[in-house]
Amino acid sequence: MKRPELESILKRARLPEISRDSLEMFPRRVIAGLNREVPPPRGAPSLFPRLAWAGGLAACLLMALAIGHRLTRTDTAAIPSNDILASAKMVHEMQSMFPDRVRAIVEDAHGLNLVLSDDNNVSASQPLYVHICDGRNCASFVTFSGQEIQVAGQKITTLSDAHGGIIVTGSQFVWSSGERFYAGNHMTIEAKTLGPAAM
Repeated sequence: MKRPELESILKRARLPEISRDSLEMFPRRVIAGLNREVPPPRGAPSLFPRLAWAGGLAACLLMALAIGHRLTRTDTAAIPSNDILASAKMVHEMQSMFPDRVRAIVEDAHGLNLVLSDDNNVSASQPLYVHICDGRNCASFVTFSGQEIQVAGQKITTLSDAHGGIIVTGSQFVWSSGERFYAGNHMTIEAKTLGPAAM
């Protein structure tokens, strides 16, 4: 739009009609607005509260990760003391009833099962207690080093070394009490030796 066109439009325009009441109230409204308390102007937001919140959030996340790692990490102290399979006495009684034939005692969703060898060929060694959970199902068993048993639908081999370390292997995982390495992160495993085997 060019200047002459704008001027012609403005000349044709009429002033808005303002009521007499509105004209009389206008000065009072202006004075009331001036007397009203105006909050002090806000400065630029401080960086400190944002850093404090970010630091607090980071600390909470680190604590949550540490707690989660602690819960998924496996310690022999986490083995329940009331677990009947963790009792060396019960293992001794089974071995005295079936000398050189006890390969494992397994407790899972199907109950308590005794796994025996067909021959008297199970060597006397320290009994090993193992508790395995895969998130949905848990099983506990007592076995001896070198035995391969069927637990929760897979073959599991348990080995021990001269220093008390325990290695548990399955078709989809490997666990070691000494190195704390896993090849199956969805599982939690607890293991301990139960003392000398009874002859």
